[in-house]
Amino acid sequence: MSRESTAFEQSVYALLMKIPVGKVVTYREMARALDCGSAQAIGQALKRNPLAPEVPCHRVIKTDGGIGGYSGETMGPKLKEKLELLASEGVGFDATGKLQDPKRLHHF
Repeated sequence: MSRESTAFEQSVYALLMKIPVGKVVTYREMARALDCGSAQAIGQALKRNPLAPEVPCHRVIKTDGGIGGYSGETMGPKLKEKLELLASEGVGFDATGKLQDPKRLHHF
């Protein structure tokens, strides 16, 4: 049985829809845009995103430019899926796992 998204989660998902294809945003930037003091709260909402990848939580990365997690995982097939989704949108990461092109960062 699935649960209903909270009002906070719905606000996170609505903001995700404003990230253009080929751009990424940080958890911290999402928190700032929603006047939320916790990037971790953003991550928890993203982990529960019932509409991924249509609601593009794959476009959220760590503040240091690292890939972050996807669907609650930080390695394995889900992370590979996130990297593939971003690559299909033209967003690449270097051998150390950092965002290659800082111009891909979106700000609200």
